[in-house]
Parts: sequence; C-alpha cells; structure tokens
Amino acid sequence: MPEPRFLTVRLGSLGDIVHTFPAVAGLRESFPEAEILWLTHPRWKALVESSELATEIWETETRSYQSLREIIGRIRKRKFSAAIDYQGLWKSASLPFLGGVPRRIGFSSQTVREFGVPVLYTDPVQCTQTHIVDQNGELSQRAGARNGVVPVTLSVPSIQEVFVLRLLRGFSIERYVVLSPAGGWRSKCWPPDRYGALCQRMADTLGLRCVLNYGPGEEDFASAVKAASGKADPIAYNGSLTQLMALLRNAACIVGGDTGPLHLAVALGTPAVAIFGPTDPARNGPYRPGGPSGKVSPVDIVLRSPHAVTTYKRGDQAAPSILEIDVDAVFDAVRRQLESRR
Repeated sequence: MPEPRFLTVRLGSLGDIVHTFPAVAGLRESFPEAEILWLTHPRWKALVESSELATEIWETETRSYQSLREIIGRIRKRKFSAAIDYQGLWKSASLPFLGGVPRRIGFSSQTVREFGVPVLYTDPVQCTQTHIVDQNGELSQRAGARNGVVPVTLSVPSIQEVFVLRLLRGFSIERYVVLSPAGGWRSKCWPPDRYGALCQRMADTLGLRCVLNYGPGEEDFASAVKAASGKADPIAYNGSLTQLMALLRNAACIVGGDTGPLHLAVALGTPAVAIFGPTDPARNGPYRPGGPSGKVSPVDIVLRSPHAVTTYKRGDQAAPSILEIDVDAVFDAVRRQLESRR
C-alpha cells in the first residue's frame, strides 16, 4: 500500500505555527515515507523549514487572487490523500476544498474560530483536549497518526548564531535575558513602563543587560520600554526570523506575554517567564511535548492573576488582570529561572 500524501495547512502566524509542529511531527513519526506538503505564507517559510518535517513547502499569499488561483491549481494536480487544516479559518479551509482533496480534516464547530467553516470538511473533529497543541494533535490522529503530539527539534543556521553572538559581544553581552513585550493586542500586554522597571532591576541586582525584541508595527512599544529603562538601556533587536531564533536559543531566559517569540523560545528549549492576562495559559501557554498534558511545563513559570477573566476579544488597553502582576513578581520569577540553570 503506498504511503499517503498529506496537505497540511497552517498559513500563519509565528506562535500558531510553532504550536502546529508537534502535531505534524506526529504524522511524520507514523508515516516516515509519506509526502507532507505544508502550505504557509511566504513570511513563515524559513520557520517551517526549521522543523524539517515537510517534504515540500508551498507558499501562498491569500490577499492575491493570482497566488490563490495558482496554489489551488497545484493542489488539484498533486492528488492528495488527505488535507489537514490546522488553522480553522475560511481562507485555510477553502484551499483544499477548492483543490478537490477528497478527505479534508479540520476542527468541528465547537472548536473552530470562524462560524460555518466545518461545512468544508469531510472529517470535522470534536476536540477533547484543552491546549491548542493537543487539539492539533487530535487532527493528526484522525489522519492516522499513532501519537498526536511528538517532540520537535528546530534547526538554527550556524551562520546566524555566529552573527548574533558576535553582535552581542560587541555590546559586551555574554549572558542575557530576552524581553518580548508586544504581541498584537494590547489587552494581553504587560505595560512597557513595567518592562522598563524590570530591566533596571535586572541590571542593578543581577548585572544583566536585556535584549528587547520587537517586530513590525511594534516600534512604539519598544521605544516606550527603552525610555522607561533609564541607564539599564536594553538592546533593541528586530532582525530576521532565523537571527531571532539564534537570539532566543542562546538566551538564559525569555520574558513575555502570550506572543509568538515566547512560544518560539520555548520550542527552542529556552526557559520562559510568561505573563498572562485575558488569554488562558491552559490553552495557549508554554508547551513542551513530553511534559504533563494540559499543564504548563515545569521548565516554565506562568504568572496570571487569579482574578483573570478569559477572553479572546482584542482590546487596545492592558487588561485589568495583567495590571495585577507587579514588577517584583516577574523579577522573582526571572531570578528563579536564572538560579536554577547556573
């Protein structure tokens, strides 16, 4: 019997792709000779490549009619056995549907993010797990994987590691903590003035200078953190994705909210101090395959107010619950992470 040919769809974004890797690794473990085509946005091709899970990576820009037309044609020609839509949106579910893939696996209406999407699936899966990684794994199991979730080791180009480490040594930095303060919606972001105060505490007490990572559109947030940091003066960094991976893998710790860079750092083996507000860490928190299912990894520390109300509604002001987490609590968590790994 020939090996199956899978089309896996996860177009973006950073943290969501990272949370899909263990599920695709489950497919690869059970079907080592299978063709696994991963469909993603061009921005994330290097990230998908780092997992070394896909036989091929296809790129598409969903805002381009020409790109969509081309990718649907490619899907039709390849004759896939099954498609797995790990994204659960109309734009992701429609591609294998229009491409004529006979078996299309995705989330049921209880889990899917956009109403009505499961009508495009032949196999809507009603998930029983809490964390999104485990839910993705349930889709892989429906496709025939023995284990829904399998550990993944991400590769980082050595040339990028050399570049980043030399760059930091130019600032006399050997051991460092990465801060990832922004992350899309402001309601799940700890305030920049507190990140600045944290930088000062780490400089004064631990003798560490922080590296402040930020992405496109987050310049104002990064500037506010630097302004609040005073003489601690964190290094602002916005390099390429592969350079970011090198930066994160060699960090002593990362501090951030429910953000893509934090989840990427965890996947690279870096201990995290995660500051959560409205989003639920049981569903979106740091995840390391092989750890206790549905629980935060013991490697990581998650801070969340007991008064937090879970919501995924995007707000433009810091949620009240995230404001209950003070600088002392975060600094203490960072110190514990650093002391446990000396």
